[in-house]
Amino acid sequence: MKLLEADDVLIPGRTPVRYRRFSGVWRPRIVLVTLLGLAATLLMLAVNVGLGEYRIGVLDVLRVLLGGGDPGQQFVVLDLRLPRSLTAVFVGAALGLSGAITQTVTRNALASPDILGITTGASTTAVAVIVLGGSFPLATWLWGTGSLPFAALVGGLLTALVIYALAWRKGVEGNRLILVGVGVGAVAAALTSWLLVIADLNDASKATIWLTGSLNGRDWAQVWPVAATVAVLLPVALALSFGLGAMQLGDDAAGGLGMRVDRQRTLALLVAVTAAAVATASAGPIDFVALVVPQVAMRLVASARPPLLTSAVFGALLLLGSDVVARTVLPTELPVGTVTAALGAPYLMWLLTYGHRRARV
Repeated sequence: MKLLEADDVLIPGRTPVRYRRFSGVWRPRIVLVTLLGLAATLLMLAVNVGLGEYRIGVLDVLRVLLGGGDPGQQFVVLDLRLPRSLTAVFVGAALGLSGAITQTVTRNALASPDILGITTGASTTAVAVIVLGGSFPLATWLWGTGSLPFAALVGGLLTALVIYALAWRKGVEGNRLILVGVGVGAVAAALTSWLLVIADLNDASKATIWLTGSLNGRDWAQVWPVAATVAVLLPVALALSFGLGAMQLGDDAAGGLGMRVDRQRTLALLVAVTAAAVATASAGPIDFVALVVPQVAMRLVASARPPLLTSAVFGALLLLGSDVVARTVLPTELPVGTVTAALGAPYLMWLLTYGHRRARV
């Protein structure tokens, strides 16, 4: 590997790198910010795992995670508390990655799975299972907890398919995709409201709790599906990042570079939709993480578009931090979706009122 000549470095903080047929740009700031985000995520994980009636210090939690600690601490950390925090890590990473991809593809800071209606569609099918009943044998094999997460996954994917089909006009344009997604999401929200109206009191209460988005009671059965999804989709997204960068120049310019724009866009959206659907299936609809995190990460690394890996890291950090707040700010534990909504709603209002032009990617 060799760096190009100094005269070829045109942008401060970005160094072209070439290795055989591979060429890219070395951005030290992105690496530094991502590593700091990983360190902060590990620290927040230790803080979150230590919370509970039996408090465990951060250093003791880290000691247990490294294989030490006494048997009592190992049982509490590894068996009782770690699955909840790891669910937060992977769900947050999946939402951050999904938001970064959708905002890059549409070149619009308002694009995210919750704004596009994907999480709303997933919620509708989950509520339908609660209210109307139904079972999916495959769900037990995937999650071990019944049909609810599987229904949410299928609902999110089907909703995305409907949105994409309605938005297709010899290709998909970003603003049209957002408008169609908002419309489909409104229809899904109306169906959810109708299902809650016809449900009996117990089912309506159960559905309402799920709709707030919660990490309470999560075990290893919820960790593995979303962890495997992130492990598979994150490398795929990084492999697509060059094409996503070219698409920022516009479809004509990207096509001139030899890209198959529609295929690239479809693959990227498929990754984003799958990540968001699995995240919703694992923890319920958690709003605003996918909307806020990519824009924050973009500003931290001073990039022209949301960085995929950094967005995933800070998505995990935000959801872990929100869970800590949800468990400590009031005597009664709050659903984590309530905290993310409280953090994200002011940002959305600012974005719509003042910052939309500056926040456009």
